[in-house]
Amino acid sequence: MRNRLILLPGWGLGVSPLEPLAAALQGLDEHLRVEIEPLPELESSDLEEWLDELDSSVPQDAWLGGWSLGGMLASELAARRGDRCCGLVTLASNPSFVAHEQWPSAMPGETFDAFLAGCNADPRMTLKRFSLLCAQGAEDSRGLSRLMLGGAPHTASSVLMSGLELLAQLDTRAALQAFRGPQLHLFAGMDALVPAEAASDLLSLLPDVEIGLIEQASHAFLLEDPHGVAGAIQAFLHECGDD
Repeated sequence: MRNRLILLPGWGLGVSPLEPLAAALQGLDEHLRVEIEPLPELESSDLEEWLDELDSSVPQDAWLGGWSLGGMLASELAARRGDRCCGLVTLASNPSFVAHEQWPSAMPGETFDAFLAGCNADPRMTLKRFSLLCAQGAEDSRGLSRLMLGGAPHTASSVLMSGLELLAQLDTRAALQAFRGPQLHLFAGMDALVPAEAASDLLSLLPDVEIGLIEQASHAFLLEDPHGVAGAIQAFLHECGDD
């Protein structure tokens, strides 16, 4: 179903940050069906369990996309499905969220560990801090942060923790290299969570896919400029449809 795009949200903030983008995409193409699939609420950080859950709930033969953690999971699911996935779109989604020797363009391990400890001690305060980091670099960062936090669901702290633990261990490079369908990866120049250098590093890893950097934008660029992002995605889908 080349006219169906399923979007997966990021960690902790639920589906609401993706809603303006979904509406903008629908407005650009009445034939495109855009659906937002909530992340599984699991108390496990086992990737296969997350993928099994998504595989059973996300329609087959659709485009897969996602923001941040959602983009990483969409990448893994696309690789698992192979020809049963039309293509992949990720937004502010680093192949590895936490830096390691083979992928330095990511969050330092100590920073992430402090974040994990903070979530364990005070999940609500950590979510507030996270929303501020998502909005850092935006024109109205405070307003954007409040908007995201206001729409965030009340998720059990054990589920928030397992999501972070999954985020810490995910490395989607092999999945991205294995998936043969069309790929679009968009990054932000002012992202406080995913360094802008990740875009050029990913281009070195995958020279044949579409990679874009939106210079003056935060991690939450899909909420800052949903129409601009929708335009870029729609142009990509249209181009792939013409192949």
